[in-house]
Amino acid sequence: MMPTQAKTSLYIGIIFLVLTIINAFLADSINPSFQRSEVLSGLASVGLMLVAYLWSDATPKKANKKILDDKQGFILNTDLLELEVREELAWGSQMILTATPAASILLYWKDNIILHRGHIGKGNFKPGTISMNVINKGKMLVMQNTKFYPGSGEFDSVTGDLPSILIQPLGQSGLLIVGGWSERCFSRSDERWIVGWAQKISKILK
Repeated sequence: MMPTQAKTSLYIGIIFLVLTIINAFLADSINPSFQRSEVLSGLASVGLMLVAYLWSDATPKKANKKILDDKQGFILNTDLLELEVREELAWGSQMILTATPAASILLYWKDNIILHRGHIGKGNFKPGTISMNVINKGKMLVMQNTKFYPGSGEFDSVTGDLPSILIQPLGQSGLLIVGGWSERCFSRSDERWIVGWAQKISKILK
């Protein structure tokens, strides 16, 4: 939908252009000065319409939530975790799911899935090429639109057909994988929050 300011600019541009055309038809005589004024008026009208178009194009469009078929659940590997760690993972994962556009969270640590929450896929996640590159580089990867990543199928076990995925390394020992509801849904503040929580849990996991 076009913003109100853009609509105003568009309507004013159209009105000015129409008046310019009417003025040209009703003129008794045409001289160089009149022609220059008509050209300038027409350019100004087109400029206002162009501003409206650019304004609309620059306004972020809210992406629609994708309907995910996988069921929702909460899996926590209590055999590998102390009570304090379990409480932190339960609290942090709940906050991410409610405060960000996250649809699914998976925490992979030392060859084990210790947390899977939100929409849950078929399970049995194993790091593939993308995951190993993230671990080796030690830097977050945000896949804003998974259809442009041919290898994104390695995350189907997290939740099938996720529109966007955020992969945060936990040192050399694990990964925090967060799947988003829609394409380009994670903001900079979402990313900072997830990185901060990942850094915290990587220190308390053993």
